[in-house]
Formats: sequence, C-alpha cells, structure tokens
Amino acid sequence: MLVYDPFLSEEDARQLAVTKVSLEQLFTTADVVSLHTPALEETHNMITEGHIASMKEGATLINTARGWVLDELALIDVLQQRSDLYAVLDVTDPEPPEETSLLYDLPNVILTPHLAGNIAKERERHGQAVLEELQRYLAGEPLQHAITQEQAQIMA
Repeated sequence: MLVYDPFLSEEDARQLAVTKVSLEQLFTTADVVSLHTPALEETHNMITEGHIASMKEGATLINTARGWVLDELALIDVLQQRSDLYAVLDVTDPEPPEETSLLYDLPNVILTPHLAGNIAKERERHGQAVLEELQRYLAGEPLQHAITQEQAQIMA
C-alpha cells in the first residue's frame, strides 16, 4: 500500500507495512487515492488539476477529509475530459455543493452526505473511552490516547 504523509517516519511506515511516496507518485500509480488530510492553511487546494489529471486510467479519487483540500473546479474540468476517472466525495467546498455545481450531474462522481460524526453504538463506545481516559487521568495513570500539541496541529 502506498502512502503520502510528510509527518510519517520511515520507521513508522515500515511498522505499518506501507510504502512512502511523493504526492505526485501516489496520484500516478495508485488505483484508488483516498484523502485523509486535515484542513490547514498549507493543505488548502493541495490536490491540484495536475494531480488529478495524472491519475492512471480507471482510477478513483475518494475525499472523506475536508472539501477545501481538493481544487473542485479542477476536479470537474478533469472529470469532464476523462470519463475513465471516478470521484467519490463525502465532503465538498462549500458543503453541500451549490445547486448549480456540475458535481451533481457528472456520471463519474458519487456524492455522499457528510455525516461528520458518530451514530448508534459508536457514540456509546466513544463515551466509554472518554470516561475510561478520564478515570486514568484522575488516578494519575498514563493516558492511553494522549496526543501532543504538535500532533493536534496536524490532525484532521
């Protein structure tokens, strides 16, 4: 499995059994590119027309990250020219797309409603995890899900 992540160390990549590649190489070689980047100033429109146009024949782009990481006008342009490419968009910018957006009409686009949250049993499990973490904190025990300030700045 290929991955582009400027914050992933080579050692962590080995442990995860993934191969780190450049963003450009990811787009030119992957059958499916799935975006999971946070909305940061440096990620705004980081996926450009060049990335999308370079995708191999029959490839699919999935965006479940944030709409603003993907240049949607460029995506529309490329998808109009390349019916062999597909896009599955759980997020858009703006969200939902404007009523006149061509994303609704392109046959190679699937739009899904951005749920952005937990449902059913997930809420119960997350609530239990928060409670258990709070109990560890109050007991002075090490936290199982602690993150550093640096990690928080690059998380989705």
